[in-house]
Amino acid sequence: MAFDDPFGSDTGETRTAIMRATYEALIEHGYENLTIQRIGDEFPKSKSLIYQHYDGKDEVLVELLEFLLDHFEAQMPKPAGGNAHDCLRTMLDYVLAPEPDTERVELTKVMVELRGQAPHNETFEAYFTANDGRFRRSLADIVERGIEEGVYRPVDADAVAEFLLTTISGGTVRRATAADAVDIVAVRDEVDAYLDARLLRDDAA
Repeated sequence: MAFDDPFGSDTGETRTAIMRATYEALIEHGYENLTIQRIGDEFPKSKSLIYQHYDGKDEVLVELLEFLLDHFEAQMPKPAGGNAHDCLRTMLDYVLAPEPDTERVELTKVMVELRGQAPHNETFEAYFTANDGRFRRSLADIVERGIEEGVYRPVDADAVAEFLLTTISGGTVRRATAADAVDIVAVRDEVDAYLDARLLRDDAA
């Protein structure tokens, strides 16, 4: 599944244009070297518009973070058919894709860099905590559905969701920061082995 441009084609809308400019400046300069001036260099309109809307770079980045998290959640596949296990595997295929496209790789690096600021920024921490909570709940809902369908064993859905989320997050962070050192295919194979051994009922397997 190709990853859509988070900013779409509407370059005339001021907020979207500021978000794109911030995103591109963050990719080029990184968090530490990011300034409103450098965001303005990527902004196709008057730089004064940025100062009218935001007091500093962190205020812009908080909105960018919300923008990107909403987009990432919207991109998550939501298959309508199949059982819970099919749904879970589709989600894992997406989040642990062996060869994500360039747009998604760049976005992931930006998200990881912003997550790295969370220990020092309560607002960033709150956003990532809330986003992780939504994703964990989605995973737990799928597991609970699988139990109801008789596909999964009667396991602790929250514990399984926590394990999967932590594995996914670790793989995502390592791939963004360690490049080719991470074998995502091997990680996914081990996750599948975990699902087979921990979740799938013998008759379902």
